[in-house]
Amino acid sequence: MRMLRPSFAIIVCLAILSVAKAQQVGAPATQAEGHSSAETSAQTNKGGSAETLSNDQIKDLIRRVAENDMANDKKLRDYTYTEREETKKINHTGEVSSTESKTSEVLQIYGETVEKLIAKNDKPLSQKDAAKEDERIQKIIDKRKNESDSDREKRIKKEEKDREEGREFVKEIADAYDFRLLGVENIDGREAWVIQADPRSGYVPHKKEAKLLTKIAGKVWIDKEESQWVRLDTRVTDTISFGLFLARLHEGTRIVVEQTRINDEVWLPKHAAVHVDVRVALLKNFDVDLDVTDRDYKKFRTGARIVGMQELKNQ
Repeated sequence: MRMLRPSFAIIVCLAILSVAKAQQVGAPATQAEGHSSAETSAQTNKGGSAETLSNDQIKDLIRRVAENDMANDKKLRDYTYTEREETKKINHTGEVSSTESKTSEVLQIYGETVEKLIAKNDKPLSQKDAAKEDERIQKIIDKRKNESDSDREKRIKKEEKDREEGREFVKEIADAYDFRLLGVENIDGREAWVIQADPRSGYVPHKKEAKLLTKIAGKVWIDKEESQWVRLDTRVTDTISFGLFLARLHEGTRIVVEQTRINDEVWLPKHAAVHVDVRVALLKNFDVDLDVTDRDYKKFRTGARIVGMQELKNQ
């Protein structure tokens, strides 16, 4: 599962993907600790900053953060990285009943983000499974390499339409919440605003998807110098339903997401922990925990080109 963005949209997307994965693999997921690495390293500014921000100033800040986050999303396409995803299922007694993990290389192939599985449960793939992954990636390379101009244009237009819909969603965030400055904290040596966000009473969403925002509350840490969100810690405050009979996320579902500064030019996903109390098909309840870590970001070099799997092996 590639970490999704931008901004608060990631909260809902991660929760949805947690449910989807649980259904696909018989509902394994991980017991969330409730603390992220940022929480451990963040120290409250005990000096008691006298700085204040009004609700309107915070709204303007949130809009800048959203714009910066969409710019980050574009720059992410210039990077490859490694992603490890661990899922567990928690039974009715609160014990972990199963655990699975997968590690993937996230690649960019002719503008398409592709995950190449390289390990399961922290063990490298067998020679047979690795060969299957190579074959799958090669098919994607061949497909994109031989793509007609008209098909490429259609694909690009669809991708831009999806991004525009995402931008419209993000624009509603500043209007959907009442914000309150809680203070300033130091995260990894950088000062960050700590802002409480609660759904605004009487808010009427313009987009159907934005209705979800009325049931999500939490805190956001924003880097003071660069107006980038560093951390999100959110909870579902009321039941959220997906589809007619697919799933419901219950009150208490928690999502903690962090990102980090890369190459002094972009902020990209670092860690996400999702604890989901979910009912599937209105029949059974289970707790789903998902832990995702992204690392080893590498930017494409100037003049980089797409090559086949065999050529990669020869190199």
